[in-house]
Amino acid sequence: MKTIINSTQAPAPIGPYNQAVFAGNLLYTSGQIALDPVTMELVIDSIEAETTQVMENLKAVLAAAELTFEHVIKTTIYITDMADFGRINTVYAAYFNEKTAPARETVQVAGLPKNVHIEISMIAMR
Repeated sequence: MKTIINSTQAPAPIGPYNQAVFAGNLLYTSGQIALDPVTMELVIDSIEAETTQVMENLKAVLAAAELTFEHVIKTTIYITDMADFGRINTVYAAYFNEKTAPARETVQVAGLPKNVHIEISMIAMR
């Protein structure tokens, strides 16, 4: 059985999907981009600001599921320019304890929704 998770503290879905779905004890988040949940405007002043907004959106989705970043077991990061990896990684690292950080892959892609530079999805375990 699956349980749908949505938070008003994260951007509303802009398509036929939900922010996250529990399947048993696993939470699968949809990819988050840097949409401000209040204005639904993109936060793209810098790759650091963009990454921070993505992580804050994911934090809100996790909170709606009564989870934290400590529950995350896997992340997938999609970026449009691998040259941004170091700056993205610095922001990303601030949200995790290095000793318990999740598994992760980072993939450069040709394009992302709304021409953003980063999208992140997560799997967390209750």
